[in-house]
Amino acid sequence: MMLRKRVWVVPLLAVCSLALSSCNNRKSGKTVGFAQEGAENDWRKAETASVDSEAQKRGINLRLTSANGDLQKQINDVRSFIAQRVSAIIIAPKVEDGWEPVLREAQDARIPVVLVDRGVSASPELYATLIASDFGDEGRRAADWLAAHSPKDQEVNIVELEGSAGSAPAKDRKRGFDEQIATHANMHIIFSQDGDFTLERGKQVMTNALQSKGKDNIQVVYAHNDNMALGAIQAIEEQGKKPGKDIKVISIDGIHDAIQAVLDGKINCVVECNPLLGPDAFDAVRQIWDGKPPPKRKVEQDALFDQSNVTSQVLSERKY
Repeated sequence: MMLRKRVWVVPLLAVCSLALSSCNNRKSGKTVGFAQEGAENDWRKAETASVDSEAQKRGINLRLTSANGDLQKQINDVRSFIAQRVSAIIIAPKVEDGWEPVLREAQDARIPVVLVDRGVSASPELYATLIASDFGDEGRRAADWLAAHSPKDQEVNIVELEGSAGSAPAKDRKRGFDEQIATHANMHIIFSQDGDFTLERGKQVMTNALQSKGKDNIQVVYAHNDNMALGAIQAIEEQGKKPGKDIKVISIDGIHDAIQAVLDGKINCVVECNPLLGPDAFDAVRQIWDGKPPPKRKVEQDALFDQSNVTSQVLSERKY
């Protein structure tokens, strides 16, 4: 009888212990707030999905907000996370300025902040790390590709579709591209306007450029992101021109539809900007929780796509 009791009681205790452990794990699970700036394009949606998916993989309770492009709402979302006493906050800032007060509030509450894809002008001591691509380098790489694929003895007139005013990628992609273009005497940016990173605005701005500068007087369109480039393609086609041939199209991001457009010959070059930042963001959060501060800046390594390296296999392997 004693042997029998041992046979049955020990497994029962083990089951109870496992159940208690599972219950405690659920109760003690960390909560992280993610203040997303919006969902204005495919890149932004891919970034949100990456953070959400990684949180689920790691058993972290994610509280996700979207500011719909409204800076004040995004700041208020962060304040809400602070009030909720989350264990960490991830922010994809709408613009660089305006963050100092709320980041100081997070610091005072001892809640670490991780920035993804865009930096801020606030003091670096107020956030743990920034995980992003080098936007200035993206602009330079786009300009270098154009210089290598343009005739040296002909004038090259460029339309530039800028990202959202005040945002880090818009500032840096413009600076990097414009500085490189200025070193080539035959290249000129003849039209530059904010397209707000959306397809609709990209199409509208490109239409304005074609009408004001003349469709036969434009050789290149450089878009700060793929959605604006795709909108520009629509505008070019509506004017009876062939994108990729009559007017070269250069873009940044690397979303599926843009790589498809490279394969179709409508986009000539895409500089990648990887939005799948969830794993790196939560690696940084875990380092902070473990008392091992991450590097102040992690620069993502991105590819460049043109018709020399894009195939149907490359397209099928795209995760966003």
